[in-house]
Amino acid sequence: MLSVEAMLGTGCTVIAPGRSFVRDGLLAEIQAWRALLDGQGARVVGLLADNSPEWIAADLGIRAAGAVCVALPSFFADAQLEHVIASAGIDHVLTDTPRRLLALDSGLQPVAAHGGVDLLARHVDADPVLHPDTVQVTFTSGSTGRPKGVCLAAASATRLAEALAGTLAPLGIQRHLSVLPYATLLENVAGTYAALGIGAAVCAPPLSDVGFASDGAFSPQRFLACLHYWAPDSVILLPELLKALVVMGESGAPMPQSLRFIAVGGGKVGAALIKRAQALGLPVHEGYGLSECGSVVSLNRPGEIRPGSVGRPLPHVRVRIADDGEIHVADNAMLGYLGEPRAGAEIATGDLGEFDEDGFVYVRGRKKNQFTTSFGRNVNPEWPEALLAQASALRQVAVFGEAMPMNIAVVVPAMTGDMRHDAIARAIDAANAALPRYACISGWLVADAAFSAVNGMATPNGRLRRDAIWQHYEARIRHKAEAIALSQFNSLSTEV
Repeated sequence: MLSVEAMLGTGCTVIAPGRSFVRDGLLAEIQAWRALLDGQGARVVGLLADNSPEWIAADLGIRAAGAVCVALPSFFADAQLEHVIASAGIDHVLTDTPRRLLALDSGLQPVAAHGGVDLLARHVDADPVLHPDTVQVTFTSGSTGRPKGVCLAAASATRLAEALAGTLAPLGIQRHLSVLPYATLLENVAGTYAALGIGAAVCAPPLSDVGFASDGAFSPQRFLACLHYWAPDSVILLPELLKALVVMGESGAPMPQSLRFIAVGGGKVGAALIKRAQALGLPVHEGYGLSECGSVVSLNRPGEIRPGSVGRPLPHVRVRIADDGEIHVADNAMLGYLGEPRAGAEIATGDLGEFDEDGFVYVRGRKKNQFTTSFGRNVNPEWPEALLAQASALRQVAVFGEAMPMNIAVVVPAMTGDMRHDAIARAIDAANAALPRYACISGWLVADAAFSAVNGMATPNGRLRRDAIWQHYEARIRHKAEAIALSQFNSLSTEV
């Protein structure tokens, strides 16, 4: 248990409404889970539960027992959970929602319980097919519906937590509020492990308290109230959450005064949004990372902020730009994907980027997302999307134009009512004024619902799952493009 004890700094605490674990109490809970899992002979343990002190204790208890931890996102569909349980060779699951898991076709049965968390078990005939030295598997939902397992070694989380602790040391962080689900590495490692390592308190309220509903909806007002209640020094936000906070601040809502550090990542933020946040006194620091490298790779650090960039690489990794502009990362790479050959020492991220003369990294978009219009022009959709994301009228935007004569946006409005269409049109006009003609948005349609992990149209970190969005909206996008083309043709015919 020495490795887990070393992860907990002196004075660290985990707190939630009505209860808390100081360091010794947390260690006792970890030891209880270790003993229970040892007694069951657990080797690969899934963890499906809401954010809570118990989640953190169970997670570290799995590590202390020498088992492999597989965090199971609650927003995964049942079929996805069944796939993860089977493909990872999970033999036990810790959960606060046993009924859901018992209803799956996975063979799970209850065997024990502790601290309000149930332990389920299933028989696994073959040894788990994991890369040697794996201690953690995180499943990412990419462009398809089948999650992909990333196998990570113990050093991956430890090195990142230590790098972040050193980076944030001058700020004297004493209280971190967990806003994102613990099933995401960004909160699990970059948030919780880093905070515990420096001896800070981790505030672990349920996700509903933070503003997330079970259907994926998000309440900005509840989120702001949570910030005021917990008065944290640090939080990690997705771009959408930062934008919600900025919009409320610009509307006159009082901003939390306790914050010393806001890390934002998981998607393109945009320099304009960073500047708006800074104008409100919000200490925003954009970063960049990916699960395949244990989460955070680069970060704008206190006193070293360059809006538009994702900061300089953290000291535990090496970053280079390949000849084709793709970002490559070494020194904290995954062991490999589950069921695939072992990864090399360097990861090709699939992101396009560049360095400036001072070593700051700029991410220009996903290599695979670039599309070619029917006029032969290459467009990276993150470019117009980043401009549109600045508008208060819009919550989310996905732009499409592959093999079409024009670009069409699927938008999620930030408002309701009769005025929203005018506001959306103005936002698109403003973005188009800053774009070359081939990258402009010619038409748009309103999405049925926000893009989220719950409906499969975004990853847990908020990145768009474009294939899923396209599949759902393709007919309407093509209809919109055809209607605009017909209108333009009729207009030209009338002029002639």
